[in-house]
Amino acid sequence: MAASAERIRRLAAHLNPAGHAGQEGTLLMERTRARGASSGFKVAVLGAAGGIGQPLSLLLKTSPLVSTLHLFDVVNTPGVTADLSHINSSAVVRGFVGNDQLPAALDGVDLVVIPAGVPRKPGMTRDDLFNINAGIVQKLCEGIAKHCPRAVVNIISNPVNSTVPIAAEVFKRAGTWDPRKVLGVTALDVVRANTFVAEVIGVNPEIVDVPVVGGHAGVTILPLLSQVTPSFSFSKEETEKLTVRIQDAGTEVVQAKAGTGSATLSMAYAAAKFAEQCLRGLSGETGIVECAYVSSDVTELPFFATKVRLGRSGVEEIHPLGPLNEFERSALSKAIGELKGSIDKGLNFVRK
Repeated sequence: MAASAERIRRLAAHLNPAGHAGQEGTLLMERTRARGASSGFKVAVLGAAGGIGQPLSLLLKTSPLVSTLHLFDVVNTPGVTADLSHINSSAVVRGFVGNDQLPAALDGVDLVVIPAGVPRKPGMTRDDLFNINAGIVQKLCEGIAKHCPRAVVNIISNPVNSTVPIAAEVFKRAGTWDPRKVLGVTALDVVRANTFVAEVIGVNPEIVDVPVVGGHAGVTILPLLSQVTPSFSFSKEETEKLTVRIQDAGTEVVQAKAGTGSATLSMAYAAAKFAEQCLRGLSGETGIVECAYVSSDVTELPFFATKVRLGRSGVEEIHPLGPLNEFERSALSKAIGELKGSIDKGLNFVRK
Protein backbone atom coordinates (compact mmCIF):
# COMPACT_ATOMS: atom_id res chain seq x y z
CA MET A 1 0.00 0.00 0.00
CA ALA A 2 2.82 2.39 0.84
CA ALA A 3 4.43 1.87 -2.58
CA SER A 4 1.10 2.44 -4.32
CA ALA A 5 0.51 5.65 -2.36
CA GLU A 6 3.95 6.92 -3.32
CA ARG A 7 3.26 6.24 -7.01
CA ILE A 8 -0.04 8.08 -6.78
CA ARG A 9 1.68 11.01 -5.09
CA ARG A 10 4.22 11.20 -7.87
CA LEU A 11 1.52 11.06 -10.53
CA ALA A 12 -0.42 13.80 -8.76
CA ALA A 13 2.67 15.98 -8.68
CA HIS A 14 3.07 15.64 -12.44
CA LEU A 15 -0.59 16.43 -13.01
CA ASN A 16 -0.31 19.76 -11.22
CA PRO A 17 -0.06 22.65 -13.70
CA ALA A 18 3.63 23.19 -14.37
CA GLY A 19 3.38 26.94 -14.16
CA HIS A 20 2.36 26.92 -10.49
CA ALA A 21 5.05 27.09 -7.87
CA GLY A 22 5.32 25.03 -4.74
CA GLN A 23 5.95 26.42 -1.27
CA GLU A 24 9.69 26.46 -1.85
CA GLY A 25 9.19 28.52 -5.01
CA THR A 26 10.38 25.89 -7.48
CA LEU A 27 8.07 23.88 -9.68
CA LEU A 28 5.88 21.22 -8.07
CA MET A 29 7.12 18.50 -10.40
CA GLU A 30 10.64 18.79 -8.98
CA ARG A 31 9.53 16.80 -5.94
CA THR A 32 8.93 13.62 -7.96
CA ARG A 33 12.63 12.73 -8.15
CA ALA A 34 15.67 14.31 -6.60
CA ARG A 35 18.16 12.91 -9.11
CA GLY A 36 18.01 11.40 -12.55
CA ALA A 37 17.46 7.73 -13.30
CA SER A 38 21.15 7.32 -14.15
CA SER A 39 24.36 8.60 -12.64
CA GLY A 40 25.60 11.87 -14.06
CA PHE A 41 26.20 15.52 -13.38
CA LYS A 42 24.03 18.37 -12.19
CA VAL A 43 24.02 21.14 -14.80
CA ALA A 44 22.47 24.62 -14.59
CA VAL A 45 21.50 26.73 -17.59
CA LEU A 46 21.23 30.41 -16.66
CA GLY A 47 19.06 32.11 -19.26
CA ALA A 48 17.20 28.90 -20.10
CA ALA A 49 14.08 30.59 -21.50
CA GLY A 50 15.92 32.58 -24.15
CA GLY A 51 16.62 31.97 -27.81
CA ILE A 52 19.82 30.04 -27.11
CA GLY A 53 18.75 28.74 -23.72
CA GLN A 54 15.75 26.74 -24.91
CA PRO A 55 17.42 24.64 -27.64
CA LEU A 56 20.53 24.32 -25.47
CA SER A 57 18.40 22.99 -22.60
CA LEU A 58 16.73 20.55 -24.98
CA LEU A 59 20.08 19.15 -26.09
CA LEU A 60 21.38 18.89 -22.53
CA LYS A 61 18.15 17.16 -21.44
CA THR A 62 18.96 14.34 -23.87
CA SER A 63 22.60 14.01 -22.78
CA PRO A 64 23.41 10.76 -20.95
CA LEU A 65 26.00 12.71 -18.94
CA VAL A 66 23.37 14.93 -17.29
CA SER A 67 21.50 13.60 -14.29
CA THR A 68 19.75 16.79 -13.14
CA LEU A 69 19.16 19.86 -15.27
CA HIS A 70 18.42 23.16 -13.53
CA LEU A 71 16.76 25.78 -15.72
CA PHE A 72 16.94 29.39 -14.49
CA ASP A 73 15.65 32.61 -15.98
CA VAL A 74 13.96 35.77 -14.79
CA VAL A 75 10.78 34.92 -16.74
CA ASN A 76 9.07 32.02 -18.55
CA THR A 77 11.03 29.18 -16.97
CA PRO A 78 7.93 27.21 -15.84
CA GLY A 79 6.74 26.63 -19.40
CA VAL A 80 10.17 25.56 -20.66
CA THR A 81 10.57 23.24 -17.68
CA ALA A 82 7.17 21.64 -18.19
CA ASP A 83 7.82 21.14 -21.89
CA LEU A 84 11.25 19.54 -21.47
CA SER A 85 10.15 17.42 -18.49
CA HIS A 86 7.91 15.38 -20.82
CA ILE A 87 10.93 14.07 -22.77
CA ASN A 88 11.71 10.47 -21.84
CA SER A 89 15.43 10.89 -21.21
CA SER A 90 16.92 10.15 -17.81
CA ALA A 91 17.76 13.70 -16.72
CA VAL A 92 15.38 15.33 -14.25
CA VAL A 93 14.45 18.93 -15.12
CA ARG A 94 13.90 21.48 -12.36
CA GLY A 95 12.80 25.05 -13.02
CA PHE A 96 13.66 28.26 -11.18
CA VAL A 97 12.25 31.68 -12.02
CA GLY A 98 13.30 35.08 -10.69
CA ASN A 99 16.49 36.29 -9.02
CA ASP A 100 15.36 35.16 -5.58
CA GLN A 101 15.53 31.54 -6.81
CA LEU A 102 19.07 31.80 -8.23
CA PRO A 103 20.64 30.31 -5.04
CA ALA A 104 18.46 27.20 -5.31
CA ALA A 105 19.18 26.91 -9.03
CA LEU A 106 22.93 26.85 -8.33
CA ASP A 107 22.88 24.53 -5.32
CA GLY A 108 25.20 21.56 -5.82
CA VAL A 109 25.78 22.25 -9.51
CA ASP A 110 28.81 20.75 -11.29
CA LEU A 111 28.61 22.76 -14.52
CA VAL A 112 27.02 26.18 -15.11
CA VAL A 113 26.26 27.30 -18.66
CA ILE A 114 25.42 30.99 -19.13
CA PRO A 115 23.60 32.02 -22.33
CA ALA A 116 21.73 34.82 -20.47
CA GLY A 117 21.52 38.27 -22.03
CA VAL A 118 20.11 40.11 -25.01
CA PRO A 119 20.83 38.92 -28.57
CA ARG A 120 22.38 40.91 -31.36
CA LYS A 121 20.09 42.70 -33.79
CA PRO A 122 20.84 44.12 -37.27
CA GLY A 123 23.39 46.91 -37.06
CA MET A 124 24.54 45.92 -33.57
CA THR A 125 28.06 44.85 -32.76
CA ARG A 126 28.92 42.65 -29.80
CA ASP A 127 30.16 45.75 -28.02
CA ASP A 128 26.69 47.26 -28.35
CA LEU A 129 25.49 44.48 -26.06
CA PHE A 130 28.07 45.25 -23.42
CA ASN A 131 26.23 47.55 -21.04
CA ILE A 132 23.27 45.16 -20.66
CA ASN A 133 25.00 41.80 -20.73
CA ALA A 134 27.96 42.85 -18.58
CA GLY A 135 25.67 43.55 -15.65
CA ILE A 136 23.79 40.29 -16.13
CA VAL A 137 26.97 38.21 -16.17
CA GLN A 138 28.35 40.01 -13.13
CA LYS A 139 25.21 39.30 -11.09
CA LEU A 140 25.08 35.64 -12.11
CA CYS A 141 28.76 35.11 -11.34
CA GLU A 142 28.30 36.66 -7.92
CA GLY A 143 25.69 33.97 -7.32
CA ILE A 144 28.00 31.24 -8.59
CA ALA A 145 30.83 32.46 -6.35
CA LYS A 146 28.53 32.17 -3.34
CA HIS A 147 26.51 29.02 -4.06
CA CYS A 148 28.64 26.71 -6.27
CA PRO A 149 32.19 28.14 -6.27
CA ARG A 150 33.77 24.88 -7.45
CA ALA A 151 31.59 24.50 -10.53
CA VAL A 152 32.99 24.72 -14.04
CA VAL A 153 31.50 27.77 -15.78
CA ASN A 154 30.85 28.01 -19.52
CA ILE A 155 30.18 31.61 -20.61
CA ILE A 156 28.22 32.19 -23.83
CA SER A 157 26.86 35.69 -23.13
CA ASN A 158 28.31 38.22 -25.55
CA PRO A 159 30.66 39.95 -25.83
CA VAL A 160 32.61 36.89 -24.62
CA ASN A 161 35.88 38.79 -25.04
CA SER A 162 34.70 41.04 -22.18
CA THR A 163 32.31 38.87 -20.17
CA VAL A 164 34.95 36.25 -19.33
CA PRO A 165 37.24 38.92 -17.78
CA ILE A 166 34.18 40.21 -15.89
CA ALA A 167 33.57 36.73 -14.47
CA ALA A 168 37.23 36.38 -13.51
CA GLU A 169 37.22 39.70 -11.68
CA VAL A 170 34.03 38.78 -9.80
CA PHE A 171 35.53 35.47 -8.67
CA LYS A 172 38.78 37.14 -7.65
CA ARG A 173 36.88 39.59 -5.47
CA ALA A 174 34.95 36.71 -3.89
CA GLY A 175 38.14 34.72 -3.26
CA THR A 176 36.95 31.82 -5.44
CA TRP A 177 38.95 32.46 -8.62
CA ASP A 178 40.21 29.28 -10.28
CA PRO A 179 41.41 29.94 -13.84
CA ARG A 180 40.82 26.29 -14.72
CA LYS A 181 37.08 26.61 -14.11
CA VAL A 182 36.05 29.57 -16.29
CA LEU A 183 35.77 29.02 -20.04
CA GLY A 184 34.46 31.35 -22.70
CA VAL A 185 32.59 29.28 -25.28
CA THR A 186 34.07 29.88 -28.73
CA ALA A 187 32.97 26.49 -30.01
CA LEU A 188 30.61 28.04 -32.55
CA ASP A 189 33.58 29.58 -34.37
CA VAL A 190 35.08 26.09 -34.65
CA VAL A 191 31.79 24.57 -35.81
CA ARG A 192 31.46 27.24 -38.50
CA ALA A 193 35.08 26.92 -39.58
CA ASN A 194 34.74 23.14 -39.88
CA THR A 195 31.55 23.52 -41.92
CA PHE A 196 32.86 26.18 -44.30
CA VAL A 197 36.19 24.42 -44.85
CA ALA A 198 34.41 21.13 -45.55
CA GLU A 199 32.36 22.87 -48.24
CA VAL A 200 35.56 24.04 -49.93
CA ILE A 201 37.52 20.79 -49.80
CA GLY A 202 34.48 18.55 -50.38
CA VAL A 203 34.47 16.31 -47.32
CA ASN A 204 32.15 15.51 -44.42
CA PRO A 205 32.32 18.41 -41.90
CA GLU A 206 32.38 15.89 -39.05
CA ILE A 207 35.94 14.84 -39.95
CA VAL A 208 37.28 18.40 -40.25
CA ASP A 209 39.08 20.12 -37.37
CA VAL A 210 40.08 23.77 -37.67
CA PRO A 211 41.75 25.33 -34.61
CA VAL A 212 40.23 28.78 -34.01
CA VAL A 213 42.21 31.03 -31.68
CA GLY A 214 42.06 34.60 -30.38
CA GLY A 215 38.61 35.67 -29.27
CA HIS A 216 34.96 35.55 -30.24
CA ALA A 217 34.23 38.69 -32.26
CA GLY A 218 35.25 40.00 -35.68
CA VAL A 219 38.98 40.14 -36.34
CA THR A 220 39.72 38.51 -32.97
CA ILE A 221 38.43 35.24 -34.48
CA LEU A 222 41.45 33.64 -36.12
CA PRO A 223 41.00 30.25 -37.83
CA LEU A 224 44.37 28.56 -38.27
CA LEU A 225 43.74 27.13 -41.71
CA SER A 226 47.38 26.09 -42.02
CA GLN A 227 46.72 23.56 -39.23
CA VAL A 228 43.46 22.09 -40.56
CA THR A 229 42.80 18.36 -40.30
CA PRO A 230 42.68 16.65 -42.77
CA SER A 231 45.68 18.52 -44.11
CA PHE A 232 44.87 20.81 -47.05
CA SER A 233 46.76 23.58 -48.80
CA PHE A 234 44.64 26.69 -49.34
CA SER A 235 45.52 29.44 -51.78
CA LYS A 236 46.00 32.96 -50.44
CA GLU A 237 42.63 33.97 -51.88
CA GLU A 238 40.88 30.97 -50.31
CA THR A 239 42.50 31.68 -46.96
CA GLU A 240 41.40 35.31 -46.99
CA LYS A 241 37.83 34.55 -48.06
CA LEU A 242 37.36 31.70 -45.61
CA THR A 243 38.79 33.74 -42.74
CA VAL A 244 36.49 36.68 -43.44
CA ARG A 245 33.45 34.43 -43.74
CA ILE A 246 34.21 32.71 -40.44
CA GLN A 247 34.74 36.07 -38.74
CA ASP A 248 31.51 37.52 -40.16
CA ALA A 249 29.34 34.41 -39.82
CA GLY A 250 27.39 35.83 -36.88
CA THR A 251 26.48 38.93 -38.85
CA GLU A 252 25.46 36.67 -41.75
CA VAL A 253 22.82 35.02 -39.54
CA VAL A 254 21.64 38.29 -37.98
CA GLN A 255 21.07 39.79 -41.43
CA ALA A 256 19.39 36.63 -42.76
CA LYS A 257 16.94 36.66 -39.84
CA ALA A 258 16.08 40.26 -40.73
CA GLY A 259 15.65 41.57 -37.23
CA THR A 260 14.04 38.48 -35.72
CA GLY A 261 17.12 37.13 -33.94
CA SER A 262 20.72 36.02 -34.05
CA ALA A 263 22.54 32.68 -34.21
CA THR A 264 20.55 30.74 -31.62
CA LEU A 265 20.29 27.20 -33.01
CA SER A 266 23.89 26.82 -34.15
CA MET A 267 25.09 28.44 -30.92
CA ALA A 268 22.99 26.04 -28.85
CA TYR A 269 24.38 23.08 -30.80
CA ALA A 270 27.99 24.23 -30.35
CA ALA A 271 27.49 25.05 -26.66
CA ALA A 272 25.86 21.69 -25.94
CA LYS A 273 28.74 19.85 -27.62
CA PHE A 274 31.24 21.89 -25.64
CA ALA A 275 29.36 21.34 -22.36
CA GLU A 276 29.38 17.59 -22.98
CA GLN A 277 33.13 17.68 -23.53
CA CYS A 278 33.54 19.50 -20.22
CA LEU A 279 31.42 16.83 -18.51
CA ARG A 280 33.48 14.06 -20.10
CA GLY A 281 36.57 15.73 -18.68
CA LEU A 282 34.97 15.99 -15.25
CA SER A 283 34.12 12.29 -15.41
CA GLY A 284 37.80 11.42 -15.86
CA GLU A 285 37.85 10.78 -19.59
CA THR A 286 41.25 11.65 -21.07
CA GLY A 287 42.46 13.22 -24.29
CA ILE A 288 39.67 15.80 -24.60
CA VAL A 289 40.92 18.86 -26.47
CA GLU A 290 38.71 21.81 -27.45
CA CYS A 291 39.20 25.47 -28.29
CA ALA A 292 38.07 27.89 -25.57
CA TYR A 293 38.68 31.46 -24.39
CA VAL A 294 40.45 31.16 -21.06
CA SER A 295 42.93 32.74 -18.68
CA SER A 296 46.15 32.24 -20.60
CA ASP A 297 49.82 33.13 -20.94
CA VAL A 298 50.08 31.97 -24.57
CA THR A 299 50.27 35.66 -25.59
CA GLU A 300 50.87 38.87 -23.67
CA LEU A 301 47.11 39.07 -23.02
CA PRO A 302 45.57 37.69 -19.81
CA PHE A 303 42.82 35.91 -21.78
CA PHE A 304 43.04 34.17 -25.12
CA ALA A 305 41.32 31.38 -27.03
CA THR A 306 43.39 28.40 -28.03
CA LYS A 307 43.21 24.63 -27.77
CA VAL A 308 42.92 23.38 -24.19
CA ARG A 309 42.87 19.93 -22.65
CA LEU A 310 39.87 19.33 -20.41
CA GLY A 311 39.86 17.11 -17.33
CA ARG A 312 38.59 16.68 -13.78
CA SER A 313 39.73 20.18 -12.82
CA GLY A 314 38.37 21.90 -15.91
CA VAL A 315 41.22 23.27 -18.05
CA GLU A 316 44.24 21.07 -17.32
CA GLU A 317 46.55 22.17 -20.13
CA ILE A 318 46.70 25.12 -22.52
CA HIS A 319 48.20 24.31 -25.89
CA PRO A 320 50.60 26.68 -27.67
CA LEU A 321 49.55 28.25 -30.96
CA GLY A 322 51.87 26.11 -33.04
CA PRO A 323 53.49 27.17 -36.32
CA LEU A 324 51.75 30.08 -38.08
CA ASN A 325 52.09 31.22 -41.68
CA GLU A 326 52.62 34.83 -42.71
CA PHE A 327 48.89 35.55 -43.08
CA GLU A 328 48.14 34.14 -39.64
CA ARG A 329 50.95 36.06 -37.95
CA SER A 330 49.62 39.31 -39.38
CA ALA A 331 46.05 38.44 -38.40
CA LEU A 332 47.22 37.48 -34.89
CA SER A 333 48.71 40.93 -34.39
CA LYS A 334 45.38 42.54 -35.32
CA ALA A 335 43.47 40.15 -33.07
CA ILE A 336 45.67 40.91 -30.05
CA GLY A 337 45.26 44.65 -30.54
CA GLU A 338 41.47 44.35 -30.68
CA LEU A 339 41.27 41.88 -27.80
CA LYS A 340 43.22 44.07 -25.41
CA GLY A 341 40.59 46.77 -25.51
CA SER A 342 37.75 44.28 -24.95
CA ILE A 343 39.53 42.66 -21.99
CA ASP A 344 40.28 46.02 -20.37
CA LYS A 345 36.66 47.05 -20.87
CA GLY A 346 35.44 43.98 -18.97
CA LEU A 347 37.93 44.36 -16.14
CA ASN A 348 37.20 48.05 -15.72
CA PHE A 349 33.44 47.40 -15.63
CA VAL A 350 33.81 45.44 -12.40
CA ARG A 351 36.63 47.49 -10.89
CA LYS A 352 34.68 50.73 -11.26
